[in-house]
Amino acid sequence: MHIQLIRHATLKITFGGQTFLVDPMLSAAHTLPTTPNTPNPVGNPLVELPFSVEEVLNGVDAIVVTHTHPDHLDAEAVNKLPKHLPLFCQPPDEEKLIQLGFEQVIVVADETDWQGIRFQRTGGQHGTGEIGVQMGPVSGFVMTGEGEPTLYLAGDTIWCEEVEQALGTYQPDVITLFGGAARFLVGDPITMTKEDIAKVAQAASDSQIVVAHMETWNHCLLSRKELREYVAEKNLSAQVHVPEDGEGIDFQ
Repeated sequence: MHIQLIRHATLKITFGGQTFLVDPMLSAAHTLPTTPNTPNPVGNPLVELPFSVEEVLNGVDAIVVTHTHPDHLDAEAVNKLPKHLPLFCQPPDEEKLIQLGFEQVIVVADETDWQGIRFQRTGGQHGTGEIGVQMGPVSGFVMTGEGEPTLYLAGDTIWCEEVEQALGTYQPDVITLFGGAARFLVGDPITMTKEDIAKVAQAASDSQIVVAHMETWNHCLLSRKELREYVAEKNLSAQVHVPEDGEGIDFQ
């Protein structure tokens, strides 16, 4: 299994002989509006893609969309993605994705099998209280396949009961977390904080963790530097990987 961070939540994952593009957001820097009512009010995304869009799309066999917020599926991705590719999604997003023109939308209600790979959907909480409700439903996915490590794509969630249950149920070998501690001007963070990431690492001490979703969107305030320093203090550096944009990691 190979996991490459493209930028923000966009990952390119080779698994079971297939290449998946996860949460594609392909816009050029500063071409999207700032997220309202958030700190650091500047245009998104904050940085360019590390590769051309054509390079990002090269070799992709299928798409995974954890949810359809614009930092996980933007208009540029909708325009550029081949519409015939299989696209795996959560149930609430099926109609929207079909309306956007995708021809092979595969809804993972509980679990589904494709090309020898099993997808199982997990829950999450995209924030707390009323903000969490307003952010809408989000999902993660567990991927398993013969000869591959078990992979848990947690999606946009904070540390919560659903994440803890997924770790206990599936005991993943590799976990991808969306960090950044994204937040609005009021309320608690809506994605993983450094403390949340440490809780995942402690609850899944045998798992390797890849953290994305940082330094690209205006209200993601947790930096790579701060996270790396924190996990070093907690003696988690060998377990928690914080890749740069474009960086890939192999897992066996």
